[in-house]
Order: sequence, then structure tokens, then C-alpha cells
Amino acid sequence: MSKNILLICGSGASSGFMAANMRKAAKKESLDYKIKARSQSELGDYVDDIDVLMVGPHLKSEFNGLKKHVPKDVKVILMRPDYYSTLDGKGAIEHLKTELDD
Repeated sequence: MSKNILLICGSGASSGFMAANMRKAAKKESLDYKIKARSQSELGDYVDDIDVLMVGPHLKSEFNGLKKHVPKDVKVILMRPDYYSTLDGKGAIEHLKTELDD
């Protein structure tokens, strides 16, 4: 089943690199994930078109507030610094799959 995933960070730059690496990792696993990255300020433009919102770890203090801006059926995940800081797309995909299995 296809999943539309949005990554957000402060300006969209670091999440853009992470999204590219996640797309590569998802492709290797034949996962049907559509992964985009945008800045936090653009979240409102995409909330009705996503299944999952992944939030950069540096936005941890704003995480609960961000959750209030998305529909209840959207899975909201705080990305972990261990893979985010190294832009490890495979690590992010593994975290995503674990969260989706819950």
C-alpha cells in the first residue's frame, strides 16, 4: 500500500537531504513510499495529502503543537538524532516501518 510521507524541519534543507536518502532506501526495499520534504511553515499546505508526518529532532520542543495541526489519522513521528544527524535514510526507513507496524 502506498504511503505519502512528509518530512519537516525548520527550513526544509536538512529534511530535503534526508528525504532523498530515504527514497533511495525505500526503493531498495521495494516500498511504495512517496517521500517529500518541506519547511515547518509549509506544513499546512500538505496535511490533507499525507499519511505520515516525520518531524526533525531539532523540532522536539514543538512536536506536540505540530501534532495538533494534522488530522488524527496521520501518523506523526519524531525522527531520532542517531540517524537524522548522519542523514541515514535506511535508519529512518527502519524507524518508519517500526512505527507503522505499531
